[in-house]
Amino acid sequence: MENKPIFNQPQQDPLRFLVFSASLRKDSFNTRLAGLAAMAIEKNGGIAQVASMNDFDCPSFNQDLEVEGILPAGAEEFRKQLMTHDAFIISSPEYNNSIPGFLKNSIDWVSRFRPQPFNEHNALLMSASPSMAGGNRALWSLRIPLEHLGVRVFPNMFSLAMAHTAFTPDGNIADATLAKRFEENIIAFMGVVEAVKHYPCIKEAWVEFLGEKPDLVTEHVG
Repeated sequence: MENKPIFNQPQQDPLRFLVFSASLRKDSFNTRLAGLAAMAIEKNGGIAQVASMNDFDCPSFNQDLEVEGILPAGAEEFRKQLMTHDAFIISSPEYNNSIPGFLKNSIDWVSRFRPQPFNEHNALLMSASPSMAGGNRALWSLRIPLEHLGVRVFPNMFSLAMAHTAFTPDGNIADATLAKRFEENIIAFMGVVEAVKHYPCIKEAWVEFLGEKPDLVTEHVG
């Protein structure tokens, strides 16, 4: 029996996903994993825009530049892609048990736009690493700034351990059980994004702290 797309029904707008690897390295394991995520999205009726971390790379955050109205092109591109997609997927490497500095730096720059573009977006986090933990520790670190900025991070993250031996020569996940779990996780995430897009519920404003007084310096409501 032919597999039919689960999403993208004729009467609905297709789901649009930004997918990128948070690695600057050529032949990155995370870039391979991001490509597989994009293929799974397209297979199941969504639209995937695959981007490169090079598109979003920024100089070190400096608030003096922000005050002067100077915002890096990488931050502008990241913001534009966030605002034109329903959700995003990041496949991140693990550097010293945490996230790459350039990824955190780009997030910091983009968070300065108003309205704040991360707020109320849905995200799925993935990682691939030669380690036995599969880069999972980096994803827990990545959740902190994203959830702080109002991102609804999907609970089920995916980490591919022993990534240097985990792919077939044609770039797929070699273990059939893991490959099935990977696609099922993508489908489950797409289901959440579809519900948010087509069946919205009451939205809540996000503030940094309960009881926070409005002030231009600390105001983060999207």
